[in-house]
Amino acid sequence: MSYSRKTIPFILIGCFIVFLWSCQNFEEPKVKDIVKPERKLSDRISDRLLDLMEHANNNGGRINDSTTLRYTDLADSIYFQNKFQPIWSRGDRWLVLSDSLLEFIGNAKNYGLFPSDYHYSSLAFIKRILQADTLAKKNDQLWARADVLFTDAFFSLVKDIKQGRLPFDSVTLRVDTVLQKNLFLSTLSDAIQNGSVAMALQKLEPKYLGYDSLRTYTMNFLTKAKFVPYTYLVYPYKDSVTFFHSLEKRLHELNLLPPNANDLDSNAFKAVIRKFQNAHNFKPTGHVNDALIDHFNNTDWEKFKRIAVNLDRYKLLPDTLPQTYVWVNIPSYTLQVIDSDTIVFQSRIIVGGPQTRTPLLTSEISNFITYPQWTVPFSIIFKEMLPKIRQNVEFLDKENLMVVDKNDSVVDPRTINWYKLNKSHFPYLLKQRQGDDNSLGVIKFNFRNKYSVYMHDTNVRWLFGKSNRALSHGCVRVKEWQKLADYLIRTDTVKLHPDTLRAWIARQEKHIISGFPKLPVYIRYFTCEARDGSIRFYDDIYEEDRYLCEKYFMNKTVE
Repeated sequence: MSYSRKTIPFILIGCFIVFLWSCQNFEEPKVKDIVKPERKLSDRISDRLLDLMEHANNNGGRINDSTTLRYTDLADSIYFQNKFQPIWSRGDRWLVLSDSLLEFIGNAKNYGLFPSDYHYSSLAFIKRILQADTLAKKNDQLWARADVLFTDAFFSLVKDIKQGRLPFDSVTLRVDTVLQKNLFLSTLSDAIQNGSVAMALQKLEPKYLGYDSLRTYTMNFLTKAKFVPYTYLVYPYKDSVTFFHSLEKRLHELNLLPPNANDLDSNAFKAVIRKFQNAHNFKPTGHVNDALIDHFNNTDWEKFKRIAVNLDRYKLLPDTLPQTYVWVNIPSYTLQVIDSDTIVFQSRIIVGGPQTRTPLLTSEISNFITYPQWTVPFSIIFKEMLPKIRQNVEFLDKENLMVVDKNDSVVDPRTINWYKLNKSHFPYLLKQRQGDDNSLGVIKFNFRNKYSVYMHDTNVRWLFGKSNRALSHGCVRVKEWQKLADYLIRTDTVKLHPDTLRAWIARQEKHIISGFPKLPVYIRYFTCEARDGSIRFYDDIYEEDRYLCEKYFMNKTVE
C-alpha cells in the first residue's frame, strides 16, 4: 500500500507531535559532541533520520543488505511532518514507550506472531549496545536506525494483529481489505497517550470467544513447549535424493540412528522406518507416507505455526457475527448452534473426504424437507455409479435408484444401453426413492450456495461413531438433525409444533417446512481450539495447514 507525504493530515500529525513532546518529562541532554561540539545529538539524529528515509525510498524500503521496511511511505510521511524528530527516544534516552514496544515484540508469540517479523534481533541488539556503551550512546546512526525500525515494527504489528497474514479468500467477510492510514496513526496516538503498546494493539484483536480462548491457552502452550532446531520434511517430494538426505538427518535428530550411521541404503532405511512404525502403531511397511511424515514434522514449533494460522483465520471473519448462527467446523467434525455466544447444542457431523471436500461457505438455512428424495449429482454418477451399472444393472435396484428422463418419467433401466452413455451424453437423472434407506436419511436442510451441498440425516448412522468422519461427497451429515429442526421452528410452536414434525416423520410423509427466521450458517476450517484447559489439535484432513505453513511460515526458524 502506498502513502504519500501529502496525504497525511497535517493537523493530526501536528497534534500527535505536540502531544508526544508535551507528555514526556525529559530535558534535552546537554551532550558534548566528540566530533562536532557545536551540534546537539538530537540534531544529528534528525539528519540521520532524513538520510535513512531517503535511502529507504530510493531502494524499495531497504535500509541495508539485511533489513527492509514494510511501511516505508507511511513512516517517511510521519517523519517528514515531524521534521524528522525521533519518535521513540529523546537525545540519548529511550522513551518508556520504546521499552513497551520491545517487550511486546519479545512476547509476540503470545499473539501467534513471530518476533523476527518485527526487527526484534536488531532492535534488541541496538538497545543493548546503546544502554551498555557510553561511546555508542553518541552514535546518531544507531539512534536513527533504531527509531525507524521501531516505527516500522509498530505499523507491521497493527496490520498483522488487525488483518493477519493470510490472504483474503472467497469466504472472507471483511470489508476493510486495505487498512486506512488513520488506523495506524490513531493506534500509535493511543499507545503514546496510555503509555502502553499492548493496550493499544489489543484493541485491534478479533472479539470472538474462540479467539480469546485460543490465545489464552497459547500462552500456556508456550510455557511448556520445547522449541529445538529440526529438519522439516517436505512431502510429497520432488527430489528423492534431497528428501532422503533430509529424512536421514531427521532420524538422527530423533536419535533413531546412531551418530556414525550415514548414507544408508534402501534396505537400512526400511528397517529403521519399520522399527519406528511398529513402536508408534503405524502399519510396519518400511515405506514413508503422509501420516508418517506428519508425525515426524509434528514438533512444538510446527504446532505453534498451526496455532498462528488458526488465530489468523479468525481475522478473516467480520468484526461481529449474528446473535444466532450455525457454526460448522470441518476438522473437528462438529456442528454448533450458537446464541449470544452460548452453545445451545452441539452435534457430531460427517464431512467430505479429501477428494470430495466440504466447501467453506457462508449462507442461511431457508427451509428443510422431511423424507426427501435424492437426485444423484452427475459427478457421483460418472465417478462411481456408471461403471457399476454397466457391470450389473441390478445395482440400481439394490441402491433404491430409479432412472427418469427429461420429462421426469421413470424409465426401465434395462432398456438403456449404458455403454453409450458418458459425460457428453447422459439424458437421464438418477433419483433415490424417499425412505429410511435413502442416502439423505429422513431430513434435508437447504441453504443457498454454488456448490449444491446441504446438511442432512443419513441412512448409515453408525458412521457417526468413527473418529475419522471425512467420509461424504461434500455434504454435511448431521447426527442431531432432530434438535436442529426443532430449533429452526422454535418461534412458531402453534403452526409447527415439534410433535407435528415427529408425526410427519413417523408416517414417512414428505413436507417442505419454511417461513421460520433464516438461520445463518458458517462452514469453516479451524484445526485447533481451546478445549478442557488446553489446546486441542485436529487432523489437517484437507492439508490446508500444511499448505499455509509451508507458504507463509516455512522460513521461520525456531525462536
